[in-house]
Amino acid sequence: QVQLVESGGGLVQPGGSLRLSCAASGFTSDRYTIGWFRQAPEAKREGVSCINNSDGSTYYADSVKGRFTISRDNAKNMVYLQMNNLKPEDTAVYYCAADSVGVAISTAQATGVMYRLEYDYWGQGTQVTVSS
Repeated sequence: QVQLVESGGGLVQPGGSLRLSCAASGFTSDRYTIGWFRQAPEAKREGVSCINNSDGSTYYADSVKGRFTISRDNAKNMVYLQMNNLKPEDTAVYYCAADSVGVAISTAQATGVMYRLEYDYWGQGTQVTVSS
């Protein structure tokens, strides 16, 4: 059974940095995509970045491009989201999600959108608050 556990959220001042971690386990093949989504109060859940486990290809939403970096450590079954130059509008609950089929990265790269329905496993979320 696939399990995803996020950690690393917290309170940070504007311009600061945080690194989110996602411990991902239980996959039966290496062809999967891990994505990070976020949901602010009274807003829709939006995808911010994803990474394909087999080849390391990545996608970033325009709102975070140049500030966030997604990476993976396959030896540790970990995916990270390094968030720099954080802004108040980055405040949200951040979710790690997995597409066990491995097609979500192609969809995101082709359309510029990460679709929630392509992800079949979700973590519990971690709160990120950017405020002075």
